[in-house]
Amino acid sequence: MTGAAFVLKVLLSHWRRHPMQLVTLLVGLMAATALWSGVQAINAQARASYDRAAAVFGTDTAMLLPAESASVPQALFGSLRRAGWAVSPVVEGRVRLGGRPVRLIGIEPLSLPRGSGPAPELAPAALQRFLSAQGETLVAPRTAHELGVTDGARATIDSGETLPPIHVVGDLVGELLVTDIGFAQRVLHLQDRISRFLIDPLAAPPASSLGAVAGAALRSVAPGSETDLQRLTASFHLNLTAFGLLSFLVGLFIVHSAIGLAFEQRLPMLRTLRACGVTARGLAVLLLAELVLIALVAGLAGVAGGYLIASVLLPDVAASLRGLYGASVPGELSLAPQWWLAGLAMSVAGAVIAAAQALVKVLRLPLLVSAQPVAWQREQQRALIVQGAIALIAFAAAAAAFRFGTSLIAGFAVLAGVLLGAALLLPGLLALLLRFGEGTARGAVSLWAWADSRRQLPGLSLALMALLLALSVNVGVGTMVGSFRDTFLRWLDGRLASEIYVAGRNDREAAEIAAFLRARNEVRAVLPNVRSETRLGNETVEVMGVADHATYRRRWPLLEAEAGVWDGVRDGGTALVSEQLGRRLGLKLDGELRVPTPTGEWRVRVGGIYADYGNARGQIAVNVDQLLRRFPQADRTRMGVRVAPADVPAVMAALQNRFQLDGRNLADQASVKAESERIFERTFSVTAALDTLTLLVAGIALLTSLLTLGEARLPQLAPLWAVGLTRRRLAALELVKTLGLALLTVLLALPLGIVVAWCLIEVVNVKAFGWRLPLSVFPFQLARLVVVAMAAAALAALVPILQLARTRPVTLLKIFADER
Repeated sequence: MTGAAFVLKVLLSHWRRHPMQLVTLLVGLMAATALWSGVQAINAQARASYDRAAAVFGTDTAMLLPAESASVPQALFGSLRRAGWAVSPVVEGRVRLGGRPVRLIGIEPLSLPRGSGPAPELAPAALQRFLSAQGETLVAPRTAHELGVTDGARATIDSGETLPPIHVVGDLVGELLVTDIGFAQRVLHLQDRISRFLIDPLAAPPASSLGAVAGAALRSVAPGSETDLQRLTASFHLNLTAFGLLSFLVGLFIVHSAIGLAFEQRLPMLRTLRACGVTARGLAVLLLAELVLIALVAGLAGVAGGYLIASVLLPDVAASLRGLYGASVPGELSLAPQWWLAGLAMSVAGAVIAAAQALVKVLRLPLLVSAQPVAWQREQQRALIVQGAIALIAFAAAAAAFRFGTSLIAGFAVLAGVLLGAALLLPGLLALLLRFGEGTARGAVSLWAWADSRRQLPGLSLALMALLLALSVNVGVGTMVGSFRDTFLRWLDGRLASEIYVAGRNDREAAEIAAFLRARNEVRAVLPNVRSETRLGNETVEVMGVADHATYRRRWPLLEAEAGVWDGVRDGGTALVSEQLGRRLGLKLDGELRVPTPTGEWRVRVGGIYADYGNARGQIAVNVDQLLRRFPQADRTRMGVRVAPADVPAVMAALQNRFQLDGRNLADQASVKAESERIFERTFSVTAALDTLTLLVAGIALLTSLLTLGEARLPQLAPLWAVGLTRRRLAALELVKTLGLALLTVLLALPLGIVVAWCLIEVVNVKAFGWRLPLSVFPFQLARLVVVAMAAAALAALVPILQLARTRPVTLLKIFADER
């Protein structure tokens, strides 16, 4: 056996004598790696879907878009090609198939740039079928299943037009139909019109300028500048990443605590090895090799755990992304080998980072005093001063990010600075509180308990910091979600004013339904719900038509509005703008808004700004009659019906009997609200799960710290046993001290959690989504969290306390014989 192998074997023997420390180290690394890897697996799966969607909608390719309307004449295609522009035309729009909205895209495959566009590259035989007289409609397998169509079948959309035969293609993005541009123009009623042109990136630059060929009809868009989906979902994934990183750091607290105690207990061994001739550098290399070996073992288990976590959470994440942003993310994991390697690398890097301070501390302390508690106590005093200074720097950085930052990253920087500064200040604050308690103590045992708690604080400080972070984030996120829930429900009451919601299968049936309803005495009003899409700046915006009715005047959730705004909307010269769109475009009251439409540019004034929670996309509300004049092909199949609540069942039954409507086309207000609330709760189920996992890891951190300190506590407890305190009373004192420290931490976490909630609502939420929420505090929720946290602390303390209560007297007697 070589000298290095012998030294490594000696170092590893420590874990055989202290298996609980090894378990602690492995659990910490496994928990940290599992939560981080799970979040990254979810993000990787979603981003892969976004990349495919970017290829579908051309956002990874340079494009020419209409400058002032939703489409341009098809004749421009020939003009551009003759002028040397290597462009390919695309027509797109939304249709309804079986009551379900889906995007239809028409392409010209012969000019389509390779590797770009919505369709995969077609082999000669497939291309011939696609261009044949009957054509093909390409669809992904999952979308075909959801739409109830099969390969080879001819599907008819709700407006009555028939699509070419369905062909299921495996590598196509979901919720999309792709067909030849001629068929798409017919179905979308865009004959001789083009929605956009894709530019071949491999073609030579054109000889003529765009203005010389198309005048002001088109504008050029660079690749990647219009990735709406990635921009909208960036906040969601950044939120997941922040939770994953927080959980990773909490797990590293466990690792740091276990490694620090192991190094302290091994100092006599290290001193002996140094005395036998092992160099400091050689010892450091072997200690790192031992750590890397343990980290690889824990990393493999952690990455496997991360895969399981991601598998469980991905369906809810996919549902959230679809509900919030319309993003289609598969519910099954498909991960590249790089993800597994990255998880192992994070485990090793985390272990090295957690061990760095302890390793440097051990190697720099004088060998003859390194095993004495006094040296470590001096080091801890210096550490508190350093931590306090770093905490002040973190608070200053958070203040600077709040004052000068404008991006979402700056919002999370504010949050990170507040949490880091508070966590670093915690040991010092607890030390001051314990010193104050020591000064008020009466009696020898009470005085010892306060003083011993302060002495025990360095060993528990990391676990308590982890508990503080986990609790404050739980309070903050819970308060934010609760505030959002209350605001969202109030907003729903205003937006869902109609008692019945109906959707016709096509425009003709919708007109018949509206006439049928207006002829009934129970119906007070039929409110059309007409919607279309356009582009403002570099984003897709929804245009919503509202009727001139008292329902909207009384219940629309306006945040700001001019006097007489609804009269202006009725006349067609005024528009209402959603809060998030107003923030992104810098729109103010009385500002001008230029809306591209199929009939030309529509100029309106901004007369009001309204809340549109839960919708990450921008929206403008205009008069419904004016919208239909400028967007003739707008979807007009949906409507709301105002009736007395007692008449709802009779009217719904009449609609079902007359038009054979099912649940997809007919719903009452209560059902729509219940479905909206279900989507809301599922949207935040991932956040709740990560909250719970983070709190669980913090509980494990406290448990492992108490377990690893259990043996080291005997020298302080044996003298008290020797002077007459029973083991049961000693155990009770230890329990009270542990719960006292936990209670102080919990009480400090509550105001910190409210600050976190304020950061989430006023900073992160505004930068991520564009809307601001009122902050509400929920005392019952806070009280429940305090009870849960104290119960977790009691459970964590139970095992070491029972071990102490059952310690044999001979073990305590040995304390006086051993060299301690």
